[in-house]
Amino acid sequence: MIKTLELLGRPVNFAVVQLPERNYPGVVVQGDTLNGLVRRLEEMSALVRSNELEDLTTEIEEMREQLSAAREYYEATCAERGIQLPYPKTKTP
Repeated sequence: MIKTLELLGRPVNFAVVQLPERNYPGVVVQGDTLNGLVRRLEEMSALVRSNELEDLTTEIEEMREQLSAAREYYEATCAERGIQLPYPKTKTP
């Protein structure tokens, strides 16, 4: 079975794609980016266990910024294509 997907925007570390038979686009994450996210979560877990909350806060903020950038790219790509978001858009504090 061969099915194709549509690349909706310029691929960066995160690519926005439309999968067959899905209502909304998805985000493809490069393997090295995925590995980096998992490693950061592992580091955050270690920081929690060692009660290093200042370093943990820094790590969380950096990951939030990275994932927020991916979400912003997703939202911009959907807007360019006239695709409604699968969630209500909220302002980030």
